Amino acid sequence: MPDPVNPPRRRFIGASMLTVAGAELALAGYAKAAQDVTGLGGAPAGVSAGFGPLRQVKAGPLDIGYADLGPSEGPVVMLLHGWPYDIHSYVDVAPWLASRGYRVIAPYLRGYGTTRFLSNTTMRSGQQAATATDIIALMDALRIPKAIVAGYDWGARTADVMAALWPERCTALVSVSGYLIINVSANQQPLPPQAELGWWYQYYFATERGRLGYDRNRRDFARLIWKLSSPKWDFDDATFERSAAAMDNPDHVAVVIHNYRWRLGLAEGDPLFDALERRLQAAPLIAVPTITIGSDFDGANADGEAYAKQFSGRHAHRVFRDIGHNVPQEAPQAFAQAVIDAGA
Repeated sequence: MPDPVNPPRRRFIGASMLTVAGAELALAGYAKAAQDVTGLGGAPAGVSAGFGPLRQVKAGPLDIGYADLGPSEGPVVMLLHGWPYDIHSYVDVAPWLASRGYRVIAPYLRGYGTTRFLSNTTMRSGQQAATATDIIALMDALRIPKAIVAGYDWGARTADVMAALWPERCTALVSVSGYLIINVSANQQPLPPQAELGWWYQYYFATERGRLGYDRNRRDFARLIWKLSSPKWDFDDATFERSAAAMDNPDHVAVVIHNYRWRLGLAEGDPLFDALERRLQAAPLIAVPTITIGSDFDGANADGEAYAKQFSGRHAHRVFRDIGHNVPQEAPQAFAQAVIDAGA
């Protein structure tokens, strides 16, 4: 029986790569059955190649750097990035949504880019409740009562936690790889050897050698993960370097290492989040309108069946063929359409 808390346990090692059928994009509306999406292209014509000047705002324990596009009175979309990526995963999604009347906010998560801790004494936690609380604090600081929350990787987990714990703040949810809320106890259960191979970096980060290695080789490490996670994405050096700069953040390594050690039960969480984490360990259902997305990165779990029961409200699932892990940057128009449809 699939683990309801970490059902995807996503694979890019040994996963069969799916082929594109060449059909047109079919993205309108909700449906209970999984929806295959093929013919995915790049950015729409006329989309900007970069963000304008970034903004900063003090929110909770952080001074958060973020991009803010679109009309201030428009419905808000919060776009949350993953590891080892940054807000430029949304460099084409954000202006496309903004041109359609949405206010789009793409923040650097703690430990990335221009986001900084306000105090040297704050624990550099990377746990799921910490990143989700940060975004709630950002919404409070910007006086945003509700937003469509969307993300992949760490960003999807953060969005899932927000939707589960603060549904009144979430208009809708778009989550790549589906239900990613972590149950630390369930994470102690072993997987088949080939599946464990896909998580090699987590075990590397569990050691002091791994921490030092990541600190010394951040860019090489990130480039390797990008290639393994999205083998068909032909990104260039400029695209990579634009995002890799976010890892120069002075707290980046501490936050990343804590994230992966905590999820394996090898590091204690921040006591400030104990009550929230206890609620998350119960695998709370998500009731807000949701579109989940599976890609080639998810292998056998791309169809979303393993976690469908965790979404108790209006829910649809879409499968993006020939797309790797960084879905919004590899298929920006399809991802943006999912955001629009989720909030409709």
